[in-house]
Amino acid sequence: MKKLFLSAFMLAGMAFSAQAQSIAKNALGLRLGDNDGFGAEVSYQRGLGDNNRLELDLGWRDSKYYDAVKLVGLYQWVWNIEGGFNWYAGVGGGVGTFDYNYDGPGPFNNDYDDNGTFLLVAGDIGIEYKFDFPLQLSLDFRPELYFGDDYRDDNFGPDIALGARFTF
Repeated sequence: MKKLFLSAFMLAGMAFSAQAQSIAKNALGLRLGDNDGFGAEVSYQRGLGDNNRLELDLGWRDSKYYDAVKLVGLYQWVWNIEGGFNWYAGVGGGVGTFDYNYDGPGPFNNDYDDNGTFLLVAGDIGIEYKFDFPLQLSLDFRPELYFGDDYRDDNFGPDIALGARFTF
């Protein structure tokens, strides 16, 4: 099933790659999603050519018991659908660190402390719209596989996010 999906995805990509398009040279904004508990990420996109770009996303979480930082870099291919609509797909990786401290109440030892670093590999697929003024909205899906220091029990984190970026 995975091979069939990948083959269909690649054929569709080749079919759309012949169409003319224009992607922003730079875009800076927020990517808002679950992001495996990180929530909002600062997102920067840098156009590398007519149909590819680099995206860097910095997410952080600071709560009562949990602190974490994650940096993800993705190489993306962009295909024009119609007008300002594009769809894109990409691959990449990242690195992060986390610190979890829970001081449990009561006379029993309910304290829990864990910290570490992790690496991840990620895919990305989404759709975006570039307005006539300098605004880009996007919706994407980014599955992530984690390696190291038991950041997640299952080592897999799917993420659906809405992006809003200022283009320049």
